[in-house]
Amino acid sequence: MTTIAYKDGVIAYDSQVTRGDVITYDDYEKCTEYKGVKFFCSGTVSDHQKLIDVYFGAKPEGNIDVVALVLNNGTLSLVAVDDNTGIWMSPVALDRPYAIGSGTAFAFAAMDMGASASKAVEIAAKRDTSTGGTIRTVLIKE
Repeated sequence: MTTIAYKDGVIAYDSQVTRGDVITYDDYEKCTEYKGVKFFCSGTVSDHQKLIDVYFGAKPEGNIDVVALVLNNGTLSLVAVDDNTGIWMSPVALDRPYAIGSGTAFAFAAMDMGASASKAVEIAAKRDTSTGGTIRTVLIKE
């Protein structure tokens, strides 16, 4: 899966992709920008584009196993796909830390103890076998 963390105007995310217990990539770009919207995706890599398509109005087909933090016009949201109704969104408060993915618990705990978003993903990578590789950051402009 992955770990994506937000804190203090910064989104941090890892770059590892696994298939079962094998690391297939450790330099994968998990942020996709489309039509000015940034998608930070966690879940099945082959479903990332499907989530983006549904976000922009496509009808969901089959199970789409992705959850994402989506940055659109300065608004950060948690986004997933409901098999029946399409996109599901929940706002993320920019004044609080937030995390998604397999390393969520580690990232939240690290940020609660004072770590930045980037450091939280680094800490999650020490314990979560599905988090690793390069840690990238994106600054949210308010």
